[in-house]
Order: sequence, then C-alpha cells, then structure tokens
Amino acid sequence: MANPARTQLAYLEATLDELKQQHRYFHLRVLSGEQKPVATFDGRKVINLSSNNYLGLASHPKLRAAALAAIRKYGVGAGAVRTISGTMKIHMDLERQIAKFKHTEACVVFQSGFAANAGTVSAILGKDDLIISDELNHASIIDGCRLSKAAIRVFKHKDTADCAKICEETKDWPGHKLLITDGVFSMDGDIAPLPALCDLADKYNCIMMVDDAHSSGVLGRNGRGTIDHLGCHGRVDIQVGTLSKAIGAMGGYVCGSQQLIEFLYHRARPFLFSTSHPPSVAATCQAAFTLLASRAGAELIARLWENTRYFQKGLVEQGFLPSGSETPISPIPVGEAGKAFEFSRELFKAGLFAPAVGYPTVAEGKARLRAIVTATHTRKDLEKALDTLGRVARRLAIIH
Repeated sequence: MANPARTQLAYLEATLDELKQQHRYFHLRVLSGEQKPVATFDGRKVINLSSNNYLGLASHPKLRAAALAAIRKYGVGAGAVRTISGTMKIHMDLERQIAKFKHTEACVVFQSGFAANAGTVSAILGKDDLIISDELNHASIIDGCRLSKAAIRVFKHKDTADCAKICEETKDWPGHKLLITDGVFSMDGDIAPLPALCDLADKYNCIMMVDDAHSSGVLGRNGRGTIDHLGCHGRVDIQVGTLSKAIGAMGGYVCGSQQLIEFLYHRARPFLFSTSHPPSVAATCQAAFTLLASRAGAELIARLWENTRYFQKGLVEQGFLPSGSETPISPIPVGEAGKAFEFSRELFKAGLFAPAVGYPTVAEGKARLRAIVTATHTRKDLEKALDTLGRVARRLAIIH
C-alpha cells in the first residue's frame, strides 16, 4: 500500500491535470474477447478501426492450433535468456524460416519491434559514429539513436535532396555512418523512397537500415515488405520487422548477414537481458509465416487491399481530405488535439473505435484519427464505419 505521506512523485499530477484541461487525457480501452473487426471494448460492441491485426491472424485457427500444440510439447515458458538456457530449437527454426522468407542470410528474434530497433542501433554504433535519420522515424529508432551516443542528423521527411545534402556535408565523417528509415511510416501510412535512399547509402558508404514493421505482411510478394515491394533486395544491410502486427502474435526481428546476427547475439542488450519468447509464441509465428507464403496468405493480403481502397475512397466521398496514405493506415486529419480526442470519444459512443493521436506522437496542430482496416472487415462493417465517421464529423463541424 502506498504511503500517503510520500510526495516525491506529486509533481506528476500537475502534468495529468494539464492533459485533462487540454482534453488530451485518455483512459485505456479494455478489450473483452478476441481482437476482431467488430469487438467489445469497455463493455460496448464497436467496429474496430484501431487494430494492427492487418490480416486477422491473431485469432486464426491455424495459429491457435500451433500455439496449443507447442504448449503441450514444450510447456508455457522458455525459462531463461537466449544466452543461457533459453534458446530452444523452435526459436532457431523460426529465425531460419523468417530469414528464408525475407531473402537474407540470417535472423534474430527480439521480444518486441521496439527492442529490435533500439537494441540494434545502440549495439552497432557508438559515440564516434553518425546516424542520418528521417524526421518521422518511429520512436524506437529515435531512442536507439540516442542510446548509441552517435551524432544524429535528421533529414526532412522523405526528402531525398535534403538527405543527399547531409550525406555530402558528412562525406568525410571518420566513423561509421548509418542511414535509417521506416519502410512505412506508422502515422501517415506513406512509403519511404527506398531506392533513392539506397543509392545514397551506396554513394556515401552508409549502412542501410529499414524498419519494415507496418509493411511486413502488407507489401511485397506474400507480404515480404518494402524491400521486396520496391525491388531493393541486396541493398539493405539491416531489415527490422515485427511479429505483433500482420503476423498476429508478439515480438520483433532483425534480418541481415550472418555476421550481423552473431554480433547482435553478443552486443544487443534486449537480446542479452530478456527471457526468450514462450514456445507457443514461436510456434504461432511459424504458422503465420507458413500461411503468408501460401495462396491463402496471398488472398488475405488481396482482401486487405480491396478493403483499404474501398475505405479510403469512401473517406473522400464523405468530405474528408485525401490523406496521402499508400497503405491500410488511414489518417483522418483533424488539426487541434482536443477536437481530435472529442471526435474519437463521440465516435465510440456511436459504435466506432478509431483512436485519436496528438502531440507528442505527431506534431502540434496535426492531430488526427488513425484508422486501420483489416482483411477481415466486411463491406457492411466499412459502410457503417464510413457513415458514422461522416455523421459525427459533420455534427462536430470537422467537415461540412
């Protein structure tokens, strides 16, 4: 029980009060049951436009069966970190499967995509090195850059001319150089200009690294990601992906050369100091990649894109501005954060869960709803969602 006399953290209350006054304070929505396109949050059945479960694999029968079989065979936990006794054959099998899928020599799985990014960047670079990073890269990349203690230069979002200018200014940098970008940017849904960035990495002798979290299972042949989608195999030194979005489970991974992966075994702190995945999770991911590589996986991805095109076209027809998204991430611009959070709350009351995003996740004045459709939404779900979005937005004078 907390001691009421202790006041060392009382200053946090002022920040929380400020968030409430700005209408940016939120409560966590609690899901009852499965992560599905229509789900129950906080006791209310709503259309779910808030999930990264792009292909519906989080509740797929083949993944369920794989998880249950692994529990029966291996138990519920790995029992240790990978470098002690926590590396099971099922972990190595999964990593070989991912490496083959991504057309790389080797792979290592981390406990999360965040850990994969932050742990890799901070492991391979040090204080004498340089990082050249897109301004809208994910927070895990930003934290990894800071942890590395390397110098950081940020180029304007997707601006290859600005990136080239920085590369030219730092061409004589004495240490190692890393050029890093998201493959798909998580707040806007746009795709990195990867071929041009690879050209710059080649010209200026940079390590090329891509975080493909939101393109794994979405872009490329059978969901192989932006590297495949944009024809950049062999040009990207480090590929990061996630197991917690389209794959439907949890974790992250890094793909690259055998030398890179062995180095991360020895220097990536999240790998060294975190217990490995439960065998049921590893088996689930194996089943997901097997499914992705099949005709059934290709059909799910095709359905995801069919739903995406229908929904994004419907948003424009309702009166929302085109978002510029190139993926199933569909940002709905609002502007002021308080209005965006109000919009989200009113939509929830009307039977639609579409979360608001404001500063510091996005810049001041660029708050939006971040909607994601999945392969498992029905046309009826999407029609109802579009009608609800338009009706509530007009009532709140967000559109006219």
